[in-house]
This record gives sequence, structure tokens and C-alpha cells, in this order.
Amino acid sequence: MVTYIVRRLFTAVLILLGASFLVYQLTALSGDPLADLRTSNQPNKEELIQQRIELLDLNVPAPIRYFHWLGGAAKCLVPFAGQCDLGFSTTGQPVTEALGRAMGMTILLVSAAAILAVLIGVSLGIVTALRQYSTLDYGVTFMAFLFFSLPVFWVAVLLKEYVAIGFNNFLREPQIPLVTIIMVSVVSALIWYICARGTVPARLKAAGIGFVLAGGVLWLLSATSWFSSPGLGLPVIAVAGAGVAFGATLLTAGLKNRRALYSSLIMVAVGIMLYFPIQPLLAQATGLMVVLLAVATILLGLGVGYLMGGYDRRQNMSAAVITSFLTAGLVLLDRYMQAWPAYFNNNRVNGRPIATIGAETPNLEGDFWVHGLDTFTHLLLPTIALLLISLASYSRYSRSSMLEIMNMDYIRTARAKGLGERTVVMRHAFRNALIPIATIVAYDIGGLIGGAVITERVFAFAGMGQLFIQALDRVDPNPVMGVFLVTGILALVFNLIADLVYSALDPRVRVKA
Repeated sequence: MVTYIVRRLFTAVLILLGASFLVYQLTALSGDPLADLRTSNQPNKEELIQQRIELLDLNVPAPIRYFHWLGGAAKCLVPFAGQCDLGFSTTGQPVTEALGRAMGMTILLVSAAAILAVLIGVSLGIVTALRQYSTLDYGVTFMAFLFFSLPVFWVAVLLKEYVAIGFNNFLREPQIPLVTIIMVSVVSALIWYICARGTVPARLKAAGIGFVLAGGVLWLLSATSWFSSPGLGLPVIAVAGAGVAFGATLLTAGLKNRRALYSSLIMVAVGIMLYFPIQPLLAQATGLMVVLLAVATILLGLGVGYLMGGYDRRQNMSAAVITSFLTAGLVLLDRYMQAWPAYFNNNRVNGRPIATIGAETPNLEGDFWVHGLDTFTHLLLPTIALLLISLASYSRYSRSSMLEIMNMDYIRTARAKGLGERTVVMRHAFRNALIPIATIVAYDIGGLIGGAVITERVFAFAGMGQLFIQALDRVDPNPVMGVFLVTGILALVFNLIADLVYSALDPRVRVKA
């Protein structure tokens, strides 16, 4: 294993060196970095030209300049070799500063979209594979390819118009019209009908339940002015937590494993009991505190699952950890909702919280929760845009992979031995169905970190994609090489991780020296 990793890393270094040399030369030869100064009417034009020549070493041939850049870049890759130096841009800004800020913005933008796309896309693919040729299968396939075929800039414009501007206008007087309630209820009924199984009368009954639930919830939210002062409250957290407990147990252990179910329900009870005592602590929350609380929640779930005992403690621990983590997430979501009025009425937000441009509200004052809401509202639209475009590939690949696995001999053997459907799907089929998905995830994450260029431009998000495009326009090699260095390393690293994940998912795959 170690020999394999070392060999792959050595090969990656050679690939990076060759590719970086070509990219540097192509960028340097693509135009004149002094073009804007040559056409300038400033009286000190010659001095400015000379300063830029000295700053960027333009009096040195491009191949030799590359090796100067490589010497500084090597300090970024070798620990304790010295200060990282990627040169300067044409504006005189150190590339490390611009790259660090842009990389942080891009990671914020891409991480949420990538995680949600993987979770939702793979889940939809598995479900549609298990219900092949059903109405749900056809509906998900149609919607997936519809979103995949839409241009991302057009999706972004629609999101700005209807999700941002429309919802901000609605928040001025958050009363839901009766026509809207009926339309949403009809859509809900249709979704329930598609997702339900059984005879037509049974599916119509499910559609009726969906219609009544959606209409009742929307009417209640409108009547109580929930959008002006939102919150979950202890009753909703308790009911949702119980649902999470049953769902987590069903997926990880099956409801017949009572110890796993009791472990999950205990974690819900702990979350309910700590709801009020923890509020003063959350009022002084910081990012580090939230991380430490998340770690404590996971450890507590592991401890409860282990102490419950039984023939398979691992199932207890898995169910308890998932339930405790999601229940804690509900408590944090409720705390964010409590901060909504303070954010909504902030002078900088001015009653229009869903942002259409930028990554943050300038000069916003507030605590941890207010700034968290600000980050969420700025990331909402670009995340949805990237999510909708990415869903199709994950859902289609996971569906086809699951269909292939479900027809394998060992799946038929597992069923013939009397194993339950949950065990067959979750323990035997699901793991092997993830093998081809590992390649797609590794490729997409490595590519997305380079910057969702169109999305960043539409939403004025100053990420790595924008930095790369602006540097190309200015014929500025150093920022281009900084972006290339980050994306190249990440692409190679994630492909290595994908190979290692193969060996973890499939015992037949072994990395060899």
C-alpha cells in the first residue's frame, strides 16, 4: 500500500511539472501583459511599465521565468522549506493572498453543492433502481435530465427572479394566498401519488393525505406569521427526532433490532432534555464551540450504542450516532431560526435577506448566528444552481450501477438464503453499487474546486473561477498558475483517494506495489 501511494505521488509530481510548464508558456504567449499600460494616457506611463516589467520579470524569457516561479511554488509544497511564494499579479497583489481568499470562497460554494448532490443523487438513483419502470422512476429520470439540459446561467437567472426577488417581496407581507396553497397542495398530492406503492386506490389515498398535509401546514404557517419569526420548537424537534430515530434504525439495523431502536430514541430524549439547558451556551456560540459540540454528540451516540449491548453493537452505535447528529442539527437549525428576526431587520439587510450577488453582506454586525444566516442566504442560490445541474449524473450512474448489482448471482443467493430485503440492499448491493460512483465523485470534486466559472460570474462570487478568468484576460501568468497548482493537486489527490476507496469497497480490488 505504501509503495503504491509513493509511486502514484511520484507520477503525480511528474505530471504536474509537465502540465504546469505547458500552461505557463501558453499563458505567457497568449498576449501582452503590458497592453493596458501601453494604451494608457497617464503621464508616468513609462515608469508604470518599467515597474510591472520588474515585478513580473518580463525582461526574462518565459521558459526561464517558469523556473523562477517553480522555485517559489516548491516552497508551498515542501514543509518547512520557507515562505510560500507564487509571485505577484499585474496589480501588485501577492498571488497567495488572492488565491487564499478565492479558494475559501470556492470551497464554501462548492462543498455544500457537492455533498448535497452526492447524497440526494445517489439516494434517488438507488430508490429508482429498486422501483424500476415505476412512475417514480420515470418522473425522477425526466426531472434529472431536464435539469441537466438547462444552461446553468438560465437556471441562475430564474432563481434570482423567483427565489430571491419573489421571496423577498413575499416577506414584506408573509401571507400565503389561498390559490398558492391549493396549487402547492396539488403538487404535493402528485408527488405523494408518484412515490406511493400499491393499487390505484391506495395511491389516491396517499395523494389525498399529501394534499391535506401540505395545505394544512401552509395555512398554519401563514396564519401564525411563521415566516416573520420562524422556529421549530421542542414539539417539532421531538416528533422529527423520533422520525429520524426510526429511519436511521430502519436503514442501519432494521426495526427488529430493538436495541438499536432504543439507542436512537435515547439520543432523541437526551437532545430534548438538553434543549433548554444548552440555550445559554448557544447564545455565546463560536465556530470552534459548534465543532466541539458535534464531536461530543458523536461520542455520546457511540457510548450509548455500545452500552446497549446486544449481538451487534456496531448497529446500535451507527443508528445512535446518525440519530444524535441529526437531532443536534435540528436544535442548531432552531437556534438559527431564532436569530432570523435580528438578521431580517438588520440595517444592512434591509428586509431583503435572500442575496443575489456576493458572498457576504458588507459591514454586517451581529453574533455567530447572524453571520451564519448571512453566509447561508448568500450561498443558497448558487448552491441550488449547481445542485440541480449535478443531480442527473449521480442519480443515473447510481441507478444503472444498482440495477447491474441487483441482477448478480450473489444477490439472488442472499435472497434464497432468506435474508430480508433491507439486508440484501443495504449490506450486499449498496456497497458494491458505490464503486463506480467513487470515480464520478472524485472527478467532480477535483473539477469543481477549480471554480464554477459561470455560476461565480452570474452571482458575482469572487472564487477561483473568477480569479482564473480575470487573470487570463490580463495575460497574468502567476494567478493562472496558482489556480492550476491547486486544482491540479486536488484532481490528482482525489483520483488517488478514489483508487483507495475501491479497495475499501470491494475486497477483490487490491492496490499493488
